[in-house]
Amino acid sequence: MSGDTQKQAGQLETKIVAAIDATTDATALEAVRVGSLGKKGSVSALLKTLGGMSAEERQLNGPLFNALRDKIAEAIAAKKTELDAAALNARLAEETMDMTLPVDSDPQFEGRIHPVSQVMEELSAIFADMGFDVAEGPDIESQFYNFSALNIPEAHPARQMHDTFYLKAEEDGDALVLRTHTSPVQVRTMQQGQAEKSGPPFRFIAPGRTYRCDSDQTHTPMFHQIEGLVVDESTHMGHLKHTLETFLAAFFELDDIAIRFRPSYFPFTEPSMEIDMQCHRDGERLVVGSGDEWMEIGGSGMVNPHVLRHAGIDADKYQGFAFGMGIDRLAMLKYGAPDLRAFFEADLRWLKHYGFLPIDVPGLAAGLSNKTLANINKAT
Repeated sequence: MSGDTQKQAGQLETKIVAAIDATTDATALEAVRVGSLGKKGSVSALLKTLGGMSAEERQLNGPLFNALRDKIAEAIAAKKTELDAAALNARLAEETMDMTLPVDSDPQFEGRIHPVSQVMEELSAIFADMGFDVAEGPDIESQFYNFSALNIPEAHPARQMHDTFYLKAEEDGDALVLRTHTSPVQVRTMQQGQAEKSGPPFRFIAPGRTYRCDSDQTHTPMFHQIEGLVVDESTHMGHLKHTLETFLAAFFELDDIAIRFRPSYFPFTEPSMEIDMQCHRDGERLVVGSGDEWMEIGGSGMVNPHVLRHAGIDADKYQGFAFGMGIDRLAMLKYGAPDLRAFFEADLRWLKHYGFLPIDVPGLAAGLSNKTLANINKAT
């Protein structure tokens, strides 16, 4: 009986090993595994016969059947490894790539971020790291917020129709305007802060679209501005100059930058100064940072007490500074665009050249270079 059992186990092993060797894919190998080691498999059936044997037979046949099971399992595992390797090699041979071919275009990289949008994100990232909030306001403004609250008198040229877009008057009200600057956001934000009992101090920027009746190589009817405002009990012009130098050095990615103030007049600041930045010419292009020329880039000054009072702030206790400049012009200077009108012509060829990939959205973790971050950290 024992010899017959051993012969039967040997024949079964030979049969199963031959079946394993004959398999050519994972599906066939799995069928052999189930047919031998599965619940109703041939090896499993042989193991079940141990229950009907005597103690002496079990002692003799038990190790034999278990060894058979282990040999079959090892043979199946080895064959699986062999088949997996063959499948991987076949796939590698089939999926070879010619690295000299051009990269297939990906739809997500077809679009471009407009330089103005890119610069607005850069400005927000830089000023946020300097402790400024970002405030917003409506494009359609009342004359109070656009003019009166900013100490612009009735007879000021800025109120004339040749400079301002007027909209149809509301019933029993003054005509609304398309805002000519983002300065109305300053008054609105300060008023809101007073109403919510959350300020001063105030420290925020207000980037956005503005509108004026003007159109040439460096002016468009719709353009973008950024205004900045700081109001507290001790702010002075030294803080204003330091803020502008820090911002401009970070934006243009320079270690240092020279600016100067020229006396000027704005109704909403007193004293008022034009901001000039040192530059030089490289052919037709202006390059900022050094040289013997100066270029005007914006206006600034200490906030006029009348503006603070319009916002409900005690002008005898608080003071502050404000500045403003054109975002489009900053984009032209940084990225070398020669004509402002091209920014708004919707020319895809222009946008492909000057635009940015969607993954190039600037931020403090990525998008601003290490050199820019070093400038910010050094100044603050």
